[in-house]
Amino acid sequence: MPAGPGRAVPDDRVHRYGVTCSWSGSTGAGYDNYDRRHRATAPPAAVALDLAADPAFGGDAGLLNPEQLLVLAAASCQLLSFLAVAARARLDVVAYEDRAEAVMPESTRPCRITEITLRPRITVRAPATEARVHRLTEVAHRECFIANSITSRVVLEPTVEVVGVGEAPPPP
Repeated sequence: MPAGPGRAVPDDRVHRYGVTCSWSGSTGAGYDNYDRRHRATAPPAAVALDLAADPAFGGDAGLLNPEQLLVLAAASCQLLSFLAVAARARLDVVAYEDRAEAVMPESTRPCRITEITLRPRITVRAPATEARVHRLTEVAHRECFIANSITSRVVLEPTVEVVGVGEAPPPP
């Protein structure tokens, strides 16, 4: 039967991402008295993450929290999308560092991350132009799976540096 309104199109290229978050303890003594530490795994990756809540919500500052993971996912996806776009365009990227940031005002209800700002510092080899790199960052942003998946505004503020052939990129 052909695909149409309300009919799913079979596609063997559907990607599924499974994770496990686990916690044990007791919340019986109330909000201020339970441990927010928990563990996340994402097989087949061998690394497990020990996580907690943001310290503002009773968590451990020494552990990553879900809000940081969301920002990290957006930054990592933009990096990977940009590298793919740049490689397809034969642009020689030699360094990329992003100091991303998210904003979550508690006055917004429901409380949520309202904006993620990505600030990639991108170093490319000449003869690349800054304008071309900016165009490719926008293409990568449109292709970024995570940016396309979240409702928070994701702002992109790249910095580009072009170095000569044979010239080493500056330290981050």
